[in-house]
Amino acid sequence: MTTPTAPRLGTALARLLVLAAALLGVLLTGAAPASAHAALTGSDPQDGAVVATAPKEVGLTFSEQVAMSPDSIRVLDPSGRRADTGEIIDLCSGAVVKYGVALRAGLPDGTYTVAWQTVSADSHPIAGAFTFSIGAPSATSVALPEQAAGGGVVGALYGIARYLSYAGFAVLVGGGAFVLLCWPRGAGVRPVQQTVVRGWLTLTGATLVMLLLRGPYTGSGKLADVFDLGGLQAVLQTKTGAALTSRLLLLGAAALFVAVLFGAYARRTDPKERKDLAFGLGLGGTVVAAGIAGTWALAEHASTGIQPGIAMPVDILHLLAVATWLGGLTTLLVALYRAPSVERAAVERFSRVAFVSVAVLVATGVYQSWRQVGSWSALTGTRYGQLLLVKIGLVAVLVGIAWISRRWTRRLAERAPTLPEPESGSEAEGAEKDLEDEGLENEGLADEAPDDEDAGYDRPADADADGEDAPKEIDPERAAQLARQRAAVATARRKKARDADPERTGLRRSVLTEAAVAVVLLAVTTVLTSTEPGRTEEEAARTGGTTAGSTAVPDRPVDFRLPFDTGGVDGKGVVRLSLDPGRTGANALHLFVERPNGKPLDVPEIKVNLTLEEKGVGPLPVAPDRIQTGHWSASGVQLPLPGEWRIQVTVRTSEIDQTTIEKNVKIG
Repeated sequence: MTTPTAPRLGTALARLLVLAAALLGVLLTGAAPASAHAALTGSDPQDGAVVATAPKEVGLTFSEQVAMSPDSIRVLDPSGRRADTGEIIDLCSGAVVKYGVALRAGLPDGTYTVAWQTVSADSHPIAGAFTFSIGAPSATSVALPEQAAGGGVVGALYGIARYLSYAGFAVLVGGGAFVLLCWPRGAGVRPVQQTVVRGWLTLTGATLVMLLLRGPYTGSGKLADVFDLGGLQAVLQTKTGAALTSRLLLLGAAALFVAVLFGAYARRTDPKERKDLAFGLGLGGTVVAAGIAGTWALAEHASTGIQPGIAMPVDILHLLAVATWLGGLTTLLVALYRAPSVERAAVERFSRVAFVSVAVLVATGVYQSWRQVGSWSALTGTRYGQLLLVKIGLVAVLVGIAWISRRWTRRLAERAPTLPEPESGSEAEGAEKDLEDEGLENEGLADEAPDDEDAGYDRPADADADGEDAPKEIDPERAAQLARQRAAVATARRKKARDADPERTGLRRSVLTEAAVAVVLLAVTTVLTSTEPGRTEEEAARTGGTTAGSTAVPDRPVDFRLPFDTGGVDGKGVVRLSLDPGRTGANALHLFVERPNGKPLDVPEIKVNLTLEEKGVGPLPVAPDRIQTGHWSASGVQLPLPGEWRIQVTVRTSEIDQTTIEKNVKIG
């Protein structure tokens, strides 16, 4: 009968790391550059609009609050020179988030480019560009950067640091919780100590990297700007900079927690003193862990959108539950492989802790999903919703594997297998420790120690004839080799006895599988936190409008574009319409017809009808006059009443090919 054995530690961990790196790479490279919680929902003038006269300012409307700087909005003329004054104007009113920039006086006709870049309230950079024309479209020499905001090498490094910060937090918090709640004896086990300390080092290092990369990540995108002290000072004054700085300060308190946990607590032998110290460590550790989790909640998705007062504490609970579960799982995996004497009771206690963590994770996750997605269509039709479905699937798989681990725990023998004691003597014990520290393999060693002759004992020349030996002189080098071999044999026997326990072997394998799935889950969560929520994406799509949508135009000209296709030869193009001043009374109407490549298109006929259905007015026909190639206009167009007017434009491209397109606009 073949006894199942556990996979070798080196091979198993190597496979886990390769799988983690591959899947993390797929997730990070397959994802678009981080889009943020805020989205551009409107502009004045609109993208592609042609206005008769130069506006006094350019305004941008966002779905959420953003942080503006003097260069957040730039308007460039056709030659690439700045056409704005550089003065950001706050146009916010109530729930409307709108900012603008004043334009210089006396701007000539032509196509102008509006380039904008800012940081949303949930810490992610957003950027974009659009064009509008004064008088008539023209050629432009403006070349916008191809790299998206938050992309490039800096964006990739920042994303990796984000992932490592989450992983370090999980190992630090989950490892400490595992020792205090499940396996107090683990405080004195060196592999467990190393795991938790490495979690602290990873989180601290990743936080420092994010703080240095923050400036170029939200600004120039150049790696060399990491060393710009002025940029670092500006970062420290932002909400995200304050959160990262606070995290570093809290990590100082976490270092004290780790020192006491693996120092004074591990050395305590009196049960009452140990219990009192455990209570203090648990209380202080919880406060510090919640504070570190709060640095994410205060600076990212939870701090913006609907119900932030509820969302932030829920997000903290969610992060703590994830860390307790996944970090504890990592520590258990290390204990099972590096400290196989972990008691069954400790595994059972962790099983209960993990169950509570999963319950909290599900409850907080349901609320977060509703808050960030908002509808079934966003769950399946947006990138955030699709990633959320992947995360839910991974959690379900992880819970299933945890159920298998729980079964192995129940079947685990009440008493660990009896392991042979190490060879007595300081040399053998020291040799065994050296062997384990150096990671030497035990396979292929002889089951029995070498005999005396092989060990290097020298017979003196005057030995008795009857074979009785005289006092022997020991070769120190050979004796040390003998001690190491004996220690290796003892270690190999203990490993063989450990692997002969099928229940413990099955538990190690199932926990290793859990850890592999958890690595992927953490990668998906990292990408999810830097993706625009589905609720915001759908809202931006709705406000972006369609050809039949309604455009609110209070106190400004009506400017919009309508694509058309008559179905004939040279029948595709775009109609750009301008109605100035866009209010009741007399208005000036301008129509520009362009080919798909932006060049003017002459058509045999173009007509306009205006209808106010709610008041029973219209259709009022308008016959514009041809001014030049692709340009028609009409003056004195009367709009007698305010309301939602339907503007219908009929375009004829040949004797038989024509089409009618329309747009609803609000006239004040």
